[in-house]
Amino acid sequence: MDLGLHGRTFLLTGASRGLGLAAAQALVAEGAQVVLSARDPQALTDAVTGLGSGAVGLAADLADPAAAERLVAGTVARFGRLDGALVSVGGPAPGTPMSVTDEQWRAGFESVLLGAVRMIRSVAAAASVDPETPAGTGAAILAVLSTSAKSPIPGLTTSNGLRPGLAMLVKDFADELGPRGVRVNGVLPGRIATDRTLALDASHGNAAAARRRNEAAIPLGRYGDPAEFGRLAAFLLSPAASYVNGSLIPIDGGALRAL
Repeated sequence: MDLGLHGRTFLLTGASRGLGLAAAQALVAEGAQVVLSARDPQALTDAVTGLGSGAVGLAADLADPAAAERLVAGTVARFGRLDGALVSVGGPAPGTPMSVTDEQWRAGFESVLLGAVRMIRSVAAAASVDPETPAGTGAAILAVLSTSAKSPIPGLTTSNGLRPGLAMLVKDFADELGPRGVRVNGVLPGRIATDRTLALDASHGNAAAARRRNEAAIPLGRYGDPAEFGRLAAFLLSPAASYVNGSLIPIDGGALRAL
């Protein structure tokens, strides 16, 4: 199936590794141009080098109030258009309801929630939308959330508190931006074998044992591969998903028990 991504340009945040990089790889493979953003300049350089000439990198921290507009302006300046974005923010610090500090809550709010809101606003304002094309085939924004948006994950209290709010905002943005030709969706990854997931396993002392316990609770019996996430992200950002809007889509091997 042709996803219709050739020649389109997407901005991806948190994309120097993990899920963001997997999405960038899938988009480039379909002929799209990508601008990657992350906080670590060296990791960003390495990621862009691996993607080839269709990718550039811009270092930024989404907790910075000026980052969103700067990234959007840089994308348009480089490629002359912006067809959407994958908005991904690194997970907030782990902790329990009694251990997470006020400072950690504030830092999580600035990056996970407010940083994402700023990015969605900025991308929507600059998106390349042709009023002559059918509604839904223009620009698309995909927010990377977590299954914690629907069901709490032990030890990730800050994520449990912030992701549901951002999930509701995805719906809110979809209502407002749909008539302008911009689709907004959210994706809820479960246990995908990224560096962050493996580090969380290791934090329990025995990474292999933790992984076995987690896999036992997944109907497919395994962690997801980042490439599987990347393919889903590319589809949702593409015109092939033109009637998918305001949706929150899990990719977790069936682990999520909530509707």
